[in-house]
Formats: sequence, structure tokens, C-alpha cells
Amino acid sequence: MRLRVAIVGAGPAAFYAADALLSAEGATCEVDMFERLPAPFGLVRYGVAPDHQKIKTVTRAFEKTAAHSCFRYFGNVEVGRHVTLAELRTHYHAVLFATGAQSDRRLNIPGEDLARSRPATEFVAWYNGHPDYSHLQFDLRQEAVAVVGAGNVALDVARILCLSPGELKASDMAPYAVEALSHSKVRDVYLLGRRGPAQAAFTSPEVKELGELADADIVVRRDEAELDAISAAELGCSGDRMVEKKVGLIKGYAERVPAGKKRRLHLRFLVSPTEILDDGSGAAGGIVLTSNTLVRTENGSISPQPTGETETIPAGLVFRSVGYRGMEVPGVPFDERWGVIRNDHGRVTDPATNAAVPGLYTAGWIKRGPSGVIGTNKPDAVETVMALLEDAPELTDNRDLPPRAAILEVLTNNDGCRPVSFEEWRRIDEAECAAGAATGRPRVKLCSVAEMLGVLG
Repeated sequence: MRLRVAIVGAGPAAFYAADALLSAEGATCEVDMFERLPAPFGLVRYGVAPDHQKIKTVTRAFEKTAAHSCFRYFGNVEVGRHVTLAELRTHYHAVLFATGAQSDRRLNIPGEDLARSRPATEFVAWYNGHPDYSHLQFDLRQEAVAVVGAGNVALDVARILCLSPGELKASDMAPYAVEALSHSKVRDVYLLGRRGPAQAAFTSPEVKELGELADADIVVRRDEAELDAISAAELGCSGDRMVEKKVGLIKGYAERVPAGKKRRLHLRFLVSPTEILDDGSGAAGGIVLTSNTLVRTENGSISPQPTGETETIPAGLVFRSVGYRGMEVPGVPFDERWGVIRNDHGRVTDPATNAAVPGLYTAGWIKRGPSGVIGTNKPDAVETVMALLEDAPELTDNRDLPPRAAILEVLTNNDGCRPVSFEEWRRIDEAECAAGAATGRPRVKLCSVAEMLGVLG
């Protein structure tokens, strides 16, 4: 059986899906991957913290997938602009969407839309050199910054704000971001979690890093580091070693005496923002917090409940990091509430009938929501591919596709479309790495599509 599949997106889920298809037994799969930007790897390139170089080595596995003779990469091609979904369905037996979750969830509190109140997604994309965000500016003259959220992304943002110039230059952060952050006036960074240390979504390796920052003391209140009775009982029953380690690290930080470093990173727990305050100029100047206590809900979960006590902390810059959400793909059923493509174990479903839409599939964050780590996308993608392969006889039955080369004609006949192959991406990659080697950095990113295409001549 010969099966031709288009994958839209080029992040981890997309490459894991491609690998599962290309290594499938009993089927010869041809896989074409379409990515809006010239550079592949999605979240790994534009989401993983620039000082986390070890995590980024996962791209070596993706490069092996890309080297398969039945794989083609079409970078700098936007589905819906350069090629339509209808055209993809004409040229492929199946189309698999792995477009990630690019937008953010809101706090829905007064003052959220003030100047200097921004989504963390923008800041992360900016310092990682995403072409859509490289033009943004952030007012780093502010001495106090609040980061609302307690996940790994929130922790990344807080840590990046506290890095020394030397730590910044050891990363693959965008050059303009290294320059801006090296001259930052930020002195206090507040990470705000609405539940306790045991429920915080960030993990112990990320927490451990905070205690090793060259220019920042970590500050934790003893009363917020201590577990409440409900959390202590649950942890005692679960015996979760990773949570125990995380809680232990946080308790240890609460006992630390500040060393008088340049910056202070405050880890706060059991607080929820209720309002972002105007400094009088239409911009954020502070944030009102309400204290929480944890209660057991009817469904058994642990939930924060306001105590009525409030406090105000300074914050001339506020980043919300309370979750990512996917963006609708035109022509593909979308669940607005959950921010994902409607699907049943990877099969896209019709909202009117709940039946599977023949030939449409999804994987990754756009399938299940923003959860897990990079590796979590592998079993997720495999589940989708297994469903696709199960459907393959019906997808291929009595259906002759145009020649495989025909999709190139569709793209090249579209004015303004300049596809970038994986071999060409390697040339861009080599140029970035060479520039990095010349300056003692892992790479110097090219942060615009024009710069990337300029390498190709």
C-alpha cells in the first residue's frame, strides 16, 4: 500500500508523526511537511528557553527523519495562502495538522489591557528570534516585573529576566534581545502562583536552576513554602518523588539568606491577581493580589479559594503566562472552548455529526491542548498515525493522485511563494552556527525571513 500524507507544521509533533509514518510496516508512506517559516522545529526553536541548549539536541532525531528518501520539506509555505486545504486534499491521501498552540489565554481582570501588560507568548517569541515578533519592544527600564503563572514557561520568563550578560551571551537568544536584556533596569521579578508549591506546574530541574543564577537571589516566603494540610496529606499518599523534590527545593530557598546580588527573583504562592493598576499614564504600575487557601472540591481536586486578604506589589511590566491555546485553521473544525481542532484520538471530527472527517488528522498541542513536555508529543503523534494507517485502505481505495512533483507546480505558480527545502534550511543553519562560533555562542539566529532567504541568494 502506497500512502501520501501532507503534514502542516514542523514542530516536534509534526516530526514524530512523520517518523511514525515513514517507519510504518506494511505501507510505503511519502511525507511532505509544510511550514509557514523557512526554519523548522517550531517549539524547539522558538519556544524552548535559549539557555536550555541540551533540550534542543532533540532536533538531531528530527534531522534523521528529514533525511529519509520519502520525506520532503516545504518551508516558507503558508497553508491557506500559498496552497489551499482543497489543493492539499487533491494531492494527498491525508492531511495531518500539527500547528501547535500559538496564542495565549487571558486573565480576565481589570487593567489587563494597559500598556506594559503583555502575554508571555510574545516575550518568549521575541527573545527567541521569531520573525513575527522580532520587531516588538518591551520596557525593560521598569525595576519591578510580575509574571503571572506557575508553569515552566512562566519560570523561563522570570529566569530570563534575571540572567547576567554573561549568561545571556552563552545562549542562542536573538542578538537584539541579548543587547536589550544586558542593559535591563529590572531589579525585582515576582513569579505569582495561585496554588501552593506542590501544585505548581513547573518541574524540579527548572526550580533547581533558579538557585544557580549568577546575578539574582531567589526569595521565598516561609509561610508560602510550607504545605497546607490538604497538600501535605495528598503528597504523603501519592509519594510522588518529583513533587517531593520540588517542594524540598522551594523550602530550602525559603531558608536562604540573600547574598545581595543585583536582582531578586521572588517565588510567590497562594496568590491570585485581581487587578493591574494604572500608573497614571495608561500603563501598568502595580498589581493587586488576593491571598488564597486551598480547598478540596466536590470532584476531588484541590482548588484555590480567596481569603479576602489583599496586597499590592509594584509591577511596571506584567506578563501573563496562564496557558497557551491553539488557533483555528480555516476549513478545519475547531473547538473554541478548548482551543483545539475537534478530534477523536487524532481523527478530525465534524461538529454536526461527531463523525470523523475522512482524510483529516491532527497531532500535538493543536490536538490535545498545551500539556506535557516535548517528548509527550511522540506517543500523541503515534496515536494519530495509528488511526491514519487504520483508515488507509479507505483513503487510498480507487483514488489516483496527481504525480508527486505536481504540488511543486501549485507552489511555484503562486506569486510570492518561495519554498525552502530541508537542504536549504541546512545552509541557513550552518550560517547561524558559523556566526555563533565566531562570537563564542551556540548560534546567532537570523530573525527575519528576508535574512534567512538572503543566505540562499
